[in-house]
Parts: sequence; C-alpha cells; structure tokens
Amino acid sequence: MLTIYSPRHTLRDAKTELFGGELVAPFECPRRAEIILERLRAVGLADIRPPVEHGRAPIERVHDAAYLAFLESCWEQWVAAGMKGEAISTTAPSRRMWRDRPPKHIDGLIGYYCLAWETSITATTYQAARLAADVTLTAAEAVREGARAAFALCRPPGHHAAQDMFGGYCFLNNAAIAAEAMRAAGAARVAILDVDFHHGNGTEAIFYDRDDVLFLSLHGEPETSFPYFLGYADERGAGRGEGFNVNYPMAAGTPFSVWDEAHGDACKRIAAYSPDFLVVSLGLDTYKDDPISTFKLESDDFLAIGRRIARLGLPTLFVLEGGYAVDQLGINAVNVLTGFEEG
Repeated sequence: MLTIYSPRHTLRDAKTELFGGELVAPFECPRRAEIILERLRAVGLADIRPPVEHGRAPIERVHDAAYLAFLESCWEQWVAAGMKGEAISTTAPSRRMWRDRPPKHIDGLIGYYCLAWETSITATTYQAARLAADVTLTAAEAVREGARAAFALCRPPGHHAAQDMFGGYCFLNNAAIAAEAMRAAGAARVAILDVDFHHGNGTEAIFYDRDDVLFLSLHGEPETSFPYFLGYADERGAGRGEGFNVNYPMAAGTPFSVWDEAHGDACKRIAAYSPDFLVVSLGLDTYKDDPISTFKLESDDFLAIGRRIARLGLPTLFVLEGGYAVDQLGINAVNVLTGFEEG
C-alpha cells in the first residue's frame, strides 16, 4: 500500500505535556511514526513517498482564518511576552466567562483557542501541522486518482482540532481537510470513520450540519473518557446534517467482540450512504496496553478491522490519529493495512 511520509514530522517534538497534575514528556512523540515506519519496512509494505506541498487553500476550507493566524504567530507572541517554557494555556473561556472576543495577550489568546490544556505549542508546531496536512492531502490525491487505498503516516494528529480550536495533540484536522478536498474535487459524498479510542470532537464539529460528509466515531464514553464533553449517542447532526453524525460510545474495558459489533453497524451505515470515498481516522489506541486508553483490543483484532473496511469496496484513505509509543504500535497499524489488502 502506498504510504505518504516525511521525516520532518519531527518538527513536532514538544517536551512538555500536562498529565495527572505533572509536566511529563508527551505521549504524542516522534517515536510513534518511527515505530510504524519500521514495521512497514519489515513486512515489505514500503512504497513510501514524500508529500507534495498544497498551500493554505485546502486548510482554509476547514479552519478559521483568525485561528490559523494564531497558530502561525503563537510562538513568536509567546516569546515576545517574556514566557520561558513551551506555550501552554492557563485560562479558558468557561461557561460563565464567555464572550466571543479573543484577548490580545497571548496567555489569554491561547486559552481562547484551546480545548484542552495538556497540549503545548513550540517554535515549529505550526510547520509540523502544515506538513501533516500536506502528507494527508498527498495521500488523498493518490486515492482520488485511482489508488485503491493510501496511508497518510502523519503527525501531529488532527481529529480533535475543530474549525478554531486545538488540543488533544491536534492543531489542524487532517481527515477533515482531506474530506473537504475530495468534495472540492467533485466527490458528491464522503464518509469519515473514526476508530480512535477518543471521540473525534473536532471532525464532528466541522461537519455537524452537513449531509455531504457522513461522520461515524467509535470511542470511549464521554462520561469517563477524553475529550469528555462530546461523543454522546444522541449527537446526530443538525439541520441538513440531521442523521449524518453517528456516535458509538463504549465503556472502559470494552473487548473486541463489543467493539466489532459497533464497527459492523458503522460499516452498514457507510454502505447505505454509498460515498465516493472513505476516510479512516486511524486511531490505534484501542489496543489493550495503550498508556492512555481503556479498550481491550488485541493485535490480531486490527487485522479484522482492516478486512471489514475492505469489504466496503470503497477508495479508502487511512489517516494516522492516536495510538501511542508502545512496541506493538507498528504491528497494530500494519495489521489494519494488511487486513485491508487481504480483504
């Protein structure tokens, strides 16, 4: 399978994450992509090509212009304000402190655009996010031009990033940018299947009132799982999008048998929708030993995931989301791709 990858993903190499009341080394780190790349090469799935630059236009179809300007200038403003560490939000416009007015000071501006405080911004974060979008758009082009499937081996991930919010390690929503590019190129309908342990709140927000993009997310129940405030089953879309947003929240400890039942229902809905393209937000943190997730999938289960997706018979773009740097990450990622090719 064609894989689009750039070693310059290491531009995103933050040293700080707020986790459990401590500042720790981020779980989303360069080693994630390297583990997957090593496994791709080990099993001979090594048709690996670099991305092509696509400019701002595809990103601006999804993300707010003022938000992009913030991401681009955040680090410069942070340093100019005399801050010494990596840029982390310390404020947020919560329920009784909200007016839609972005602050001018960078400490407040980060809070205005931030959905989760664990994620820091560094000098090269924006460049890395732009590169991840280019990796994804290049893979999407290959699928649009006739490839059965392609894998965007990109980081930072994207499915938590909304039109104008970052967090959960995500800055630009790669899967949404690809889906919007497919629509702009003539696709009548696109489906996005998010199999990450964490709800794709950003993707949901972007397409919530639309019927030309079907979004389906399998994830930990929001009562107990990040990002907590979205991902309930009764979030079904709004306006023209009513019925085109489908959530499958599941309890901690969910085994593959239960997860696969939800996946089967999601695939039936995708087949009924009959999209021109399928985008898979490929989170691998459903694995039993993932350090920040609670589902119980085994490595062999990821083969079955790939096979079921293949049976849809759709041109498919796989976009890397979560799944953290455990040794089995590469096995699990490649198992999905191998299962798809076998299917």
